[in-house]
Amino acid sequence: MPNWLTSLGRADRVRRRLVALPHAGGWPSAFAPWRPLVPDDVELLVAQAPGHGARIAEEPLRRVEPMADGIAAELSGLDDLPTVVVGHSFGSVLGYELVRRLEAAGRPPRLLVVSARQPPCFPSTEPFAHRRSDDELLEHLVRIGGMPARLGSGGGLLGPLLAAVRADLEAMELHTRPASETAVPILAVGAVDDPVVVTERMALWELETSGGFRWELLEGGHFYLFRPEAAAAVVGHVLAALPETSAALPRA
Repeated sequence: MPNWLTSLGRADRVRRRLVALPHAGGWPSAFAPWRPLVPDDVELLVAQAPGHGARIAEEPLRRVEPMADGIAAELSGLDDLPTVVVGHSFGSVLGYELVRRLEAAGRPPRLLVVSARQPPCFPSTEPFAHRRSDDELLEHLVRIGGMPARLGSGGGLLGPLLAAVRADLEAMELHTRPASETAVPILAVGAVDDPVVVTERMALWELETSGGFRWELLEGGHFYLFRPEAAAAVVGHVLAALPETSAALPRA
């Protein structure tokens, strides 16, 4: 059965866990630059939904809920470790649904980090990006830094990549706000120069949690999270939320 999560690197004696959820169409490799920033005892798991990464041949899903179900089910089969969930852009919506499932299973994470996405209390409105033509969607992705311009010249991966992006955008844009908030603390992070997100709305993630809340603004556009300085800052917040005193579990 295909894995919903892929491990980046190897933690020999796992004490803590970081679950990372990429942007629309994003592959696990998006978080590869984070691996050197994460201590050896932290297991770095990145979501890999159908149509992404090693699952590129599969039909992408078009709703957030079944993706969150799949990831939560896979996590339920792993050791119960102190965990932080980080979601970027589309991954923030997926992360919000994921932590609710982990809460329901009695395994809430210590922190949810939401990045570069407005909260569910601000639903997407038409015109929806997922309804753009391939050319329009590609132009948009290049403009915001989500895809190199050279990919627009063709290639066998372009069609599946755009299909995954479109499916994730549809899932994000048609997502409806849950009836109740999470109790997991939230850290909302955005970029002051993000061309996609209304920066001030990041503060309203506070309405989506009954736990603690903080928000922070950095620089670097919509994909700021993968710049070295921003990545180091966010990883610092992640590690602050994860205790170092848990018993180490050796990995086979």
